[in-house]
Amino acid sequence: MGSDDTGARPTRSTRRTFLSTSAAATVATAATVAVPALARPAAATALPAGPGRPARVQRPDRELRDLLRQVDPRRIEAIVRRLAAFGTRHTLSSQDDPQRGIGAARDWIYARLQEYAATSGGRMTVELQSYVQQPASRIPTPTRITNVVATLRGQSTPNRTYVVTGHYDSRVTDVMDAVSDAPGADDDASGVAVVLELARLMATRPTAATIVFAAVAAEEQGLYGSAYLAAQLKSAGADVQGMFSDDIVGSSTADDGTRDPYAVRLFAEGVPTAETPAEATTRQSVGGENDSPSRQLARFVRDVAENDATGMLVRVIYRRDRYLRGSDHISFLREGWPAARFTEPNEDFAHQHQDVRVQDGQQFGDLPEFCDFAYIARVARVNGAALWSLAQAPGTPKGAVIVTTDLTNNTTLRWQRGDEPGLAGYEVVWRETTAAEWQRVIAVGDVTEVSIDLSKDNVFFGIRAVDRAGRRSPVAFPRPGA
Repeated sequence: MGSDDTGARPTRSTRRTFLSTSAAATVATAATVAVPALARPAAATALPAGPGRPARVQRPDRELRDLLRQVDPRRIEAIVRRLAAFGTRHTLSSQDDPQRGIGAARDWIYARLQEYAATSGGRMTVELQSYVQQPASRIPTPTRITNVVATLRGQSTPNRTYVVTGHYDSRVTDVMDAVSDAPGADDDASGVAVVLELARLMATRPTAATIVFAAVAAEEQGLYGSAYLAAQLKSAGADVQGMFSDDIVGSSTADDGTRDPYAVRLFAEGVPTAETPAEATTRQSVGGENDSPSRQLARFVRDVAENDATGMLVRVIYRRDRYLRGSDHISFLREGWPAARFTEPNEDFAHQHQDVRVQDGQQFGDLPEFCDFAYIARVARVNGAALWSLAQAPGTPKGAVIVTTDLTNNTTLRWQRGDEPGLAGYEVVWRETTAAEWQRVIAVGDVTEVSIDLSKDNVFFGIRAVDRAGRRSPVAFPRPGA
């Protein structure tokens, strides 16, 4: 769910077509299921006149396709069912019972990640990251909070870090009930399954940057585990350039029966949580409300993960999270890092967080029976495409500035050069102020300053890095400066 904290599918003309809900049901038992067509809104493809070429999505290479093909729905199902079988994973449940409670779940997750790390050639390490939370909101007595964290160390830029989390604690309607069965299959064994499956697959593959795979605790009590993880990364000086929380990614079916099995929502905030009032005012004065680092991260996800290798649409939601709730990405936003939250397109509130029971012949509760394991696998592929592409590409350019000291119809941009091996140079991207996606791209080479014959008053600009293999970083949105 996320602790308390304050559409229609577009179409694209391709060789493939979307399955309707009824058609999907008809072919579900066939050996080969058609992949839906992927799309962007028509407005995103209406190109303005001006310098550069049209923006194009980044296609998955052979290595990424191979990784995504190996995502296994059966393994994902086994993880969800095993976590649900611990009875409850409530933060205040037993920490030393080997069969039931959060401690048993913690130890099982730790053992799985250790198995994966053994295949990594020493690149992946696993830790139980613990601290004692003193009495606080929803924590009545001193309570040990433990994250299970696997770190896949990058080979060339190890301090550049990307994080993916699912929370392994669970709850029923009464958030303080640590005794009743709380299987938490959708919320959030599904997210933990995504994290574990990606850790398994990526452990055997070297990456340029570091990826952290974390099953975090105490999300339902108030994001305690993820806040501690973010603080630990901050104190270690990690350069966290992107974070994803996978929270409630187990089903595409709403409580009214609506299904959208080929879409996932990605919540991305506008004005960053960590910005000061003065910074927020500056951003708003130049029209940058839709260009936060988190929204650039979300645009990057669409570029690399909306394709036939994932079979998914990524529906970016321009909000920090859903009304009345929030997930673990908020802990990273508070540290000033780009972060976003994946969640299913429709939620079934009739089962979410309900006590396990049978009423009028219908079973209620967050049970594995209400999960769609093929859907979770597709969400894992979206995450995998994003994380792999981020970790192998150059990092997001730093120090991006748009010069605003002179009255001119030209635009001058400056940024700092990255130190990644294989860096080829940079591209300037731009779009109309009314467009949601970057529309045109200008290759500028291995430079740190460029002047473009286009007025900064009329369009938005960004800068991204490119390596020799053509892999691109997320876009850096420039701040006004000299």
